[in-house]
Amino acid sequence: MKPVVRSPLRDQIRQIILDGLIDGRWGPGDRLVERRLATELGVSQAPVREALRELEALRLIESSPNRGSRVRKLTETDLRQVYEVRAGLEETAVRLRRPPVAALRVHVAGLRAAATADSLIDQVRHGVAFHREIVRASGNDVLMSVWESLGVEVWTHLAIRLFRARAVEHATGHDSLVAAFERDDPHVGVLLREHVLGYSSARHLPPPIDLPPPGTVV
Repeated sequence: MKPVVRSPLRDQIRQIILDGLIDGRWGPGDRLVERRLATELGVSQAPVREALRELEALRLIESSPNRGSRVRKLTETDLRQVYEVRAGLEETAVRLRRPPVAALRVHVAGLRAAATADSLIDQVRHGVAFHREIVRASGNDVLMSVWESLGVEVWTHLAIRLFRARAVEHATGHDSLVAAFERDDPHVGVLLREHVLGYSSARHLPPPIDLPPPGTVV
């Protein structure tokens, strides 16, 4: 039997803070006080400090020597730049190797089920999984690592909440990509890039949806 491996405390704290950013507990400009977080979570300050550094690398918070950590005011430019890098990575992935169509169809089915259940969280989860499958299929570990470092799922949630965007991960928007992979379309990389960039600005997103109040379980 393999030993049970617990996720590092840092990762758990980072996820708690991310959840707070997504559900609106902390907004732009709010301070994230290291000592206060450590006390609230019942941990030492070291893993909190590590989690905050990782969130700073994601450009979700900003730190200064005298003012500590604060939630960044995210803009459409921030969103666009993340999606531009993501689009380039995914286009490169399909140039290296095509993903298994059967695996993509599983995620599209998950998107449909999530839409039927009106579950925003599951829509985002399955949509990101669809694109993760494409990048993973490239077989390039460096490419996979860089793509993961973008925090795609987090940015998707933040785009929905901060820019009042509709959930970007719809099954119908992925059907054409699956069909292109199935027929081995030589232009599928371009199609994928445009698909990702189509959500990189609130101007290109569908009309807003009514979001549940912060803290509501979706």
